[in-house]
Amino acid sequence: MVPRSALAWLFLGLSGWVIAGCAQSTLSPTSSENFTQRDRQLLANPPYAQANIPEQYRRHIVEFPYKERPGTILVDSDSRYLYYVLPQGKAIRYGVAVGEEAMAWSGVATVGRMAEWPDWIPTPEIQARLGPYPRRVAGGPENPLGARALYLYEGNKDTLYRIHGTNQPEYIGRAISSGCIRMTNEDVIDLYDRVKQGTTVVVLAPGQGGRMGAFTGGRGW
Repeated sequence: MVPRSALAWLFLGLSGWVIAGCAQSTLSPTSSENFTQRDRQLLANPPYAQANIPEQYRRHIVEFPYKERPGTILVDSDSRYLYYVLPQGKAIRYGVAVGEEAMAWSGVATVGRMAEWPDWIPTPEIQARLGPYPRRVAGGPENPLGARALYLYEGNKDTLYRIHGTNQPEYIGRAISSGCIRMTNEDVIDLYDRVKQGTTVVVLAPGQGGRMGAFTGGRGW
């Protein structure tokens, strides 16, 4: 017969192992391991304040609550999360800023183009609403598109919506953009290195978050 004291220690040990296992499943992957030399130079002293991103919006590996195929990107606008789907029911979850409700885009698209440190060409609508801006803003840490951009297409048509970095990381977790999905520069670099042109992107409309299994395999609504 095992003494109660030994059972108590065994229970505590197992509990600690379970807790440690859970903690390991949600550890943030290293933020800068895949930076290029140019990334390191441009982000060494960015011209914006380093934001204190809340823990819930930092990069974590989590259980995936939907049924999209591995390799799919899914954006839950309600929760301000972007998921990159992994095998075996897991996903990398990133915190994002999403579009204000009146300007938010939702639907199924594909990554039609990818760019590192892209130039920004403000649309006429943005010029009218928020400008004036130069006709073209060169890529760099002051550029609103940040370190990377994934251009969302429907068929062969550019939707004009992007998943991109930001020079305003303090807004991660908020609905404030003109419709695009913003990520920290560190996170968008990490995502960029995982996806390829043609990747399916599903963006849930406001009010549709949390509907487990609402979408299957990135094939539509």
